[in-house]
This record gives sequence, C-alpha cells and structure tokens, in this order.
Amino acid sequence: MTSTQRTPAGTSPRNAAQPPHTAPLHPPASGATVDVLRYAAFTDDPAGGNPAGVVLDAEALDDDRMLAVAARVGYSETAFVTAHDPAARRYRLRYFSPRAEVAFCGHATIATAVALATRTGPGDLLFDTPVGEIKVGTTADGTTVRATLTSVPAHSRPATDEHVEPVLRALHWSRDDLDADLPPHLAFGGNEHLVLAVHSRARLAALDYDFDALHDVMRQYGWTTVHLVNRAAPDRLDFHARDPFPVGGVVEDPATGAAAAAFGGYLRTLGLVTEPLRVHIRQGEDMGRPSDLYVDLRPDDARVRVTGEAVPLPTP
Repeated sequence: MTSTQRTPAGTSPRNAAQPPHTAPLHPPASGATVDVLRYAAFTDDPAGGNPAGVVLDAEALDDDRMLAVAARVGYSETAFVTAHDPAARRYRLRYFSPRAEVAFCGHATIATAVALATRTGPGDLLFDTPVGEIKVGTTADGTTVRATLTSVPAHSRPATDEHVEPVLRALHWSRDDLDADLPPHLAFGGNEHLVLAVHSRARLAALDYDFDALHDVMRQYGWTTVHLVNRAAPDRLDFHARDPFPVGGVVEDPATGAAAAAFGGYLRTLGLVTEPLRVHIRQGEDMGRPSDLYVDLRPDDARVRVTGEAVPLPTP
C-alpha cells in the first residue's frame, strides 16, 4: 500500500519561498520529455518506505509543469533539480506534492541524494532549497546507499488549545488519549508540524481521521503534517509515528523526514537531549510500508541529522 492520494475541496497555498541567491549553478540540459526516477526512501525494501519522484533535469520546467508532473506521479512529493554544479556537488531543489509546492521534504531529499550518489559516487552534497542550504552526506555499502541530511536549526513551542482541540476532533481523539509527558508542540525543522504524542500504541494504529476537517485546520495554520507519535517505553527515545498529510492531497505519509527533523527540535526543547544520542522512528508500519528514520541529536547543536536509505522503484 502506498500513500493514499485524495484531493479535498479548495486549493492549498504554495508555502515555499523562492530559493535564495547562491553561487552560480549551471542548469542541466533539458529535453521535451520529463524523466522521473522513482525511489522508496527510509527503507532498503521497495515494498516499504515512502515513495518519492526525482527529476534530475528540471531546469526548463516552470511551476505549473512541475506541479503537473508531481500530480501525475501521485506520490506525496516529487523533487526537482532545477540547477546544478557537478564539480562542487551542489544542486538546487524544489519540492511539489500533488497539490502544491512544499518548502522542504525530507524523504525526497534522501531519495535525490541517493539518486545522485548512485550516478556520481558517494560523498557530500549541498542542496539549495527554499528553506536554505541542506548538507547531505552519502555513503555506499555494496549496493546500499545511505544518506544523512542536516536540517536547518530546529525548534518547537507549546501548542495552544486553539491548535489542539480542532485536531483532536478531526482525529476522533480526546485529551485523555495524549501522553502527558510529551505535550503538544508546534515543531519546525524546515517547515512546521503539529506534534501530538499518544500514550497507546493501539490508539495510534487505529487512526481513522476526518480528512476534510484536518485539511482545513492544517491549511489555516500552515502546517505540513500532523506528526503523531507513540513512545515505545518511558525510558527509551524510540517511537512509532504516523503523519497525516491532507494539505498535500495525501491521506498519510509512510515516512516524513522533515517531520523527523522537526521532532528532533521538539525533543531538544523538552530538555530530553542531554548528550549526543540517536532516536529511532518507525513509521508507515500501520499502512503497510514500514520505514526507519534515524535522528541524531546533540545538546549543543540545533541542527538535526536524519539518516535513511533509499531504493529504486520500478516505473509503473
């Protein structure tokens, strides 16, 4: 099962600013057709992970064409390389969901990095994105390519009742379902996500939400996803996660690297990062596409490192 696409009424606003001016980047050659690579990110199994489209030659595509390509591909996001400097291993990226441009997308960043490393060899990459520079390190172990993105500085702040109550109604949850040790926050790691922790793994697994109602609340506040988590045990920083994404026209993301980065900022804000540590997030399991995201945190660094693999998918 892949991300379920659905188009609610109304149009989501594009939330990505224009990429910042950087050192000159040389545009790739472009033909009349659009070659879309397909990868599953945060997995080593094509049956798992979050599918992403990757267009390595998008210099000639305007906004409407990129949006149309993303809608045709139908994944939660497709990444477009709109300029490049191969000698410097520097690339400009934009991201589109089936409904709108997205400022930052973690799983499509991982997929793009793996696609480039497969062609040019492992090593460091630099992506110019609408949220700023994103450094990505890639390594290869046999046929497996792994990528680690370093986010912009991540942070969070407490969510108010006005944020939380309409979301609980859309989820068909109550305050009693929430984990009192992990309070609701608005977390940022390139874009903003509402973080809600639930104390029951079974409650998370039984997610069945009101798509249109949640879409409207998220659009009102400009959230990219609602990051729903369950802590594996009180003495561990291992989590199961689910990420509804109705503003992108998708019911649920199987793996959300941007939300994982924001969640890392959330854990630092709560004072849970007192030494360098790695957090494991298991996502997509309840929708049949299990994914593994590894989040590295330091108490003295607001940037979050998110690691995962990506594997090619066959062209439909």
